[in-house]
This record gives sequence, C-alpha cells and structure tokens, in this order.
Amino acid sequence: MAQGDTAPRVTVERDGHLLLLGLNRPDKRNAADFRMLQELAAAYGELDRDPALRVGVVFAHGDHFTAGLDLADIGEHVGPDGIAFLPDGGLDPWQVAGTPVRKPVVLAVQGICFTLGIELALASDVVVAADTARFAQLEVARGILPFGGATLRFPRVAGWGAAMRWMLTGEEFDAAEAKRLRIVTEVVPHGTQLRRATELAERIAAQAPLAVQATLANARLARAAGDPAAAAELQPALMRLLGSEDARIGMQAFLERKPAEFRGR
Repeated sequence: MAQGDTAPRVTVERDGHLLLLGLNRPDKRNAADFRMLQELAAAYGELDRDPALRVGVVFAHGDHFTAGLDLADIGEHVGPDGIAFLPDGGLDPWQVAGTPVRKPVVLAVQGICFTLGIELALASDVVVAADTARFAQLEVARGILPFGGATLRFPRVAGWGAAMRWMLTGEEFDAAEAKRLRIVTEVVPHGTQLRRATELAERIAAQAPLAVQATLANARLARAAGDPAAAAELQPALMRLLGSEDARIGMQAFLERKPAEFRGR
C-alpha cells in the first residue's frame, strides 16, 4: 500500500462482525509514531462501542508487524506524566491505562515484532504468527524499560526466568520460542497468518457475543483480582446470560440441532 504523510497510520475495515485494523507505516517497518498510537486507540474504542462488531483483528501492512516505538517522534510527546495518547473515545490497546476493550482481539504477526508489538500480543487474546517472525523486547538496549505491559504480563505467561532471560538481554527470539513462551497461540506458514487469524476471529464472532464477552471479562477478573473474585461473579454472570435472547436462541438451536444465529442481546 502506498504510504504518505496523509495516509492513515491504521487502516480500519469492517468485515461482517469483524473490525480489521492494519498497522500502516510499512516504509518505517510499522514503527509506531504518536499518530499510530492515537489511531489504534481510536479504533479500539470503535470496536468496543459498536454492538455490531464482535471481534477485532490486528495485522500489519508490509513485511513487518512493528519495529516498536518511533522514539524520535514519540520523544516530542513525552510530558511530566509520560505519553498521553488516548483520544476522546479511545481505549488503550495495551490495557495499561483505563478500561480495556470488552471484545476479543486476534493478532496476525509477521516479520519483526519488537517491544510494543510483543506487549500488544500479551494484551491480546489470540496471536497467530508466521513461522519466520522474529521477536525482541529490547527496551533495555535503548536505555528505557518496557512500559506497555511486558513487565506485568510476560513473567505471568512465560514464568519469571524465561521472561527475564529475554527482557533483560534484549536479544531476538523466533516464532517457535514465542509459542513456547506462550506469547503466540499458533505458528503458521509465512503468508497465511492473516487468513488463519481471520478464520479464528470469525469462529469467535459466530458464538453468542454476550457470552464471549462475559467469558473474557471473568478470565480477566481472575487474572487481575484473583480466583475468589472471579468465582464470586460466576453465578451472577450466568444468571444475566440466562435471561438473554441469545441464551434462548442457543437452547433452541441445540434442541433443533441447527447452527445458532446470535443477535447479541
């Protein structure tokens, strides 16, 4: 895709119940400048608000997912309290500040996936990587620390020693290692990652939206507040879902042995 100063940093396309978000700065290996951060946050807000949208798919135009932050550009936007990039109505894609998006996000990764790319993967729900993808959490080599959630999530998913081995050295690792570390869900042949991510997103979108969101919310609650807090919410959440139109549609479809067409209410 042709790239210019006026081109969107994030392409946004609706495909049925999916919102496809494409990082769009390929001439800079999709390094994230301030405008990309803002546009991605705005798109996450759109995904969250629109009841017709059920799943987000994040991918990248060009050969690489992202080289990380464009520090030369971002430096101009650093204030006393850090980088404030959330526009009105936007949500933090890295789930560090504010309210997280309530709907699942599936990532398709190729080429290099550095720093905030790994952190976006850790903040997402399903990650499909090309078998040629390369990863690095290399902030320490630039004199900063990971501030998009890696210090919170990387040790939790990979284990302390495994996470620190990569975060403290800044070295690169491949897609197979990313899967072993549980950053990546699936590794697929190069060039098929977006198709596979979209397939999974469509499968999620075919399920009852309120049930998907309730499942996601309860799993997040367990991670953030502990198992007792999440367990206490299970029965109330179940009762809310049982009163939904989708629950009735699901039961009827089960009895009639036919696919359910959920309405999200």
